[in-house]
Amino acid sequence: MFELLITMVERLGILVMIAFIFTRFSFFQDMIYQEKLNRKQQFTAIIFFGFFGIIGTYSGLTLSTDSLQFNRWISDLSADEAIANSRVIGVVIAGLLGGYKVGIGAGLIAGLHRFTLGGFTAIACGVAAIIAGLLAGMFHRKNKHVKLISAFFIGALAELIQMIIILLLARPFEKAWTLVELIGMPMIMANGFGSAIFLLIIKSVINEEEKAGAMQAQKTLRIAEKTLAYLRNGLTSDSAKIVCHILHNEMNTRAVAMTNSTEILAHVGLGYEHHRSDSPIQTQITMEVIEHGELVVANHQMIQCREKGCPLGAAIIAPLKQRGETIGTLKFYFRSEKEINPVIIELISGLSSLLSNQLEIAEADKAYQLAKEAEIKALQAQISPHFLFNSLNIILSLVRIDPTKARKLLVSLSHFLRQNLSATTQSLTTLEQELKHVKAYLAIEEARFFDKLTVIYDIEEAALLQNIPPLTLQPIVENAISHGFKDKESNCIVKITVFTQNQAIHVQVKDNGMGMTNERLQQICKVPIPSTGGSGLALYNVNRRLTIMFGSSAALQLVSELDQGTEIAFSVPHGEAG
Repeated sequence: MFELLITMVERLGILVMIAFIFTRFSFFQDMIYQEKLNRKQQFTAIIFFGFFGIIGTYSGLTLSTDSLQFNRWISDLSADEAIANSRVIGVVIAGLLGGYKVGIGAGLIAGLHRFTLGGFTAIACGVAAIIAGLLAGMFHRKNKHVKLISAFFIGALAELIQMIIILLLARPFEKAWTLVELIGMPMIMANGFGSAIFLLIIKSVINEEEKAGAMQAQKTLRIAEKTLAYLRNGLTSDSAKIVCHILHNEMNTRAVAMTNSTEILAHVGLGYEHHRSDSPIQTQITMEVIEHGELVVANHQMIQCREKGCPLGAAIIAPLKQRGETIGTLKFYFRSEKEINPVIIELISGLSSLLSNQLEIAEADKAYQLAKEAEIKALQAQISPHFLFNSLNIILSLVRIDPTKARKLLVSLSHFLRQNLSATTQSLTTLEQELKHVKAYLAIEEARFFDKLTVIYDIEEAALLQNIPPLTLQPIVENAISHGFKDKESNCIVKITVFTQNQAIHVQVKDNGMGMTNERLQQICKVPIPSTGGSGLALYNVNRRLTIMFGSSAALQLVSELDQGTEIAFSVPHGEAG
C-alpha cells in the first residue's frame, strides 16, 4: 500500500507539469476572479478539465485483482483489472473553480472515457467522476475563494465516495473489496494532495502575476509623480530632456527619446551620437506612428544605425496624443528584441497613455490660465470705455477753470489706467494696491459728482497686506456708483470697510443708493446679467474668481433693499493665496 502511495505521488509530477502549463491560459484567471463564467468560458473549462481528467486516468497504474500485480502502462482492461489513478483531481478542480456545471461536464468527459476502457469497475468509476464534479461544484457555491485545505479534503472525499460506489456497483463484490483494500487509502491521500497541489500552482502563478502587476503599477505611479511637474509646461525640448532622463533611469533601457511631429526633442542614454537625427527608415516608422497613433516595435534593421558600433538593436515607438491627435512619439531603445517582452510592451503602452494624459492636463491648465486672463480683460473692456470717456470730459471741462484740479485728476486717471493694465500680468495683488486703484477711480468720480458723493474709509492697516485677485474691489465700488446712484441727485454715500476677524479678512462696500428687488438680488453673481447700469458681468466675474481661488466661503454676499441701499461683502482666509 505504501509503495502504491509513493508511486502515485510520483505520477502527480506529470499532472503538476500539465497544471503549470494550464495556468498560462486566461480562462484559469477568469475562473479565479469572475463571479460567473459565460457559456463560452464554461465550455472551454469543461473541455480542458475533462482532458485533464483523462490524463489523470492514463497516468495511473492497472491492478489485477487475481494476481494482485500492478502494470505501469494502461491499455484495454480485462474483466479482473482496475486502475489506481488521479482522474478525480481534474474533475474536483473544475467544480471548485467553475461551479457544478463545469464540474459535471468535466466529470462526464472523464467518466465516459473511463467507461470505454472497460474493467469490472468501469460503470462505478464513470458514475463516481460525475458525482465528484457535482460535489466540488457544491463547495464552489459556498466558497468563492477556495482554500488549499478545502481542496485537499474535497479531493479526498471525492475519492472516498468513489471507493464506496465501487463497493456498491462493482461485481463481483469480492474483487471490489480486494481492490478497495489495496488502492483505497493511497488514492484518497494522493488525490487529496493532488487537488491541493493543483490549486496551489494556479494560485501561485496568479499571485506572481498580481505581484508583477503591482510592481508595474508602482513604477508607473512613480514615473507619473516625477514627470507631472515638468510636462505641465507642455512638450518642449527642456521638458522632454528631463522626462527622458526619468524614464531612462526607471525603465533601465539603453536609451529613451522623445519627438514632436517634426523633430527629435531629446535623446538620453547610449547611442546619442548615432541618433541626433533619425535614419530614413526610422523617420518613416515615426511618421507612421504619428499618423496611425499606434505603438510599433522596431528591430535592428528598422533602426539602421548610421555608424558602426551602435549599441541599439531594437526599439518600441509609442504615440503621444492630445485630444485624440498624435503630437509626438516616445521611443525606448533596447540592445535586442529579446529584451522586449509583453510586460515591457504593456508598460510602455501605459506610460504612453499616462504621459499623453499629462500633456492634456498641461493644455487644460494653459486654457484655464487663458480663461482667467480673458475674464480680467472682459472686466477691463467693461470698465475702460465707459469710465475713460467720462473722465476725459471732466478733465477737459476743468482745464480752463481749475488747471490744478485737472492736473490732479490726470494723475489719478494715469494711476487708474496703469493699475488696470498691470492686472493682465498678475494673478494676485494686495488689498493695499486694490485700495489705491479704488481711490484713483473715486477721485475722478468725486469730481464728476461735485459735492454729491461722499466716500468713507474704515480701513484696518494690517489687513491691507492680504493677497486677492486683481480687479476685485474696484468693480464692486463702481457697481455702487453706476447702479446705486443712477437716479440719486444728492447725499450719495459709499463706505468701504476692511477689517480682520476670526482669522479672515473682511471687505465691505456699502452705499445708500436705490437698492434692488429681491428677485434681482437672487440673480446677481449666479449668472452673467446683461445690464447697462452695472451689477451684471463684472460682479459675476469677481465672484467667480474669488470662489475659484479661495473656495465657496469667499463668495460675494449681497444685502439690498429698494430705496435703502446695497451692501456687498466678501471674506478670505487670512494669509492664503500667497
